[in-house]
Amino acid sequence: MALRWVCKKSAISSGNAIHIDDPEIGVFNVDGEIFAIKDVCTHDQARLSDGELTGETIVCPWHGACFSVKTGEVLSLPATESLETFPVVLKEDDVFVEI
Repeated sequence: MALRWVCKKSAISSGNAIHIDDPEIGVFNVDGEIFAIKDVCTHDQARLSDGELTGETIVCPWHGACFSVKTGEVLSLPATESLETFPVVLKEDDVFVEI
């Protein structure tokens, strides 16, 4: 696996996310912990990083499916499939994702 630089940790404030392309990954800050998931809802292909993050739960902006950003687990309908997760590596203030 390769490490992909995402951003400075300070660029993602707590409760927020950023999106990277190729592959589409959402990188989320949950109370200072950084998590990375596939940034495409398994129900209808919406960009999850555009949704509302409450604690570790991201809500799809299109139809309201919920997922854990820590585990990728689907938490509510209409989605029925969980998301792929990606290991996050922190090097000082730099955030990397293993892809």
